[in-house]
Amino acid sequence: MNSSITMYTTNWCGDCKRSKHFLDSKGVQYREIDIEQDGKAMEYVQKINNGMNSVPTIVFSDGSTLTEPSNSDLEQKLKELNVL
Repeated sequence: MNSSITMYTTNWCGDCKRSKHFLDSKGVQYREIDIEQDGKAMEYVQKINNGMNSVPTIVFSDGSTLTEPSNSDLEQKLKELNVL
């Protein structure tokens, strides 16, 4: 299942780990980019989040984003995109 999801993360972020676990448990594929290892990714996350390095920032195939979503918000978005 290729859903074209990109998740911007850091290795220390608890919400990132929770979101990754949620997606993994649902069998949803995603690309992960650590913003601390990729300066352009960090700039992108800051642009989306009013200058903040808020992670996870998740970008979906329709161009929409969720920042620090709850599992229920993430599930709702995946259902909207017919990923689940």
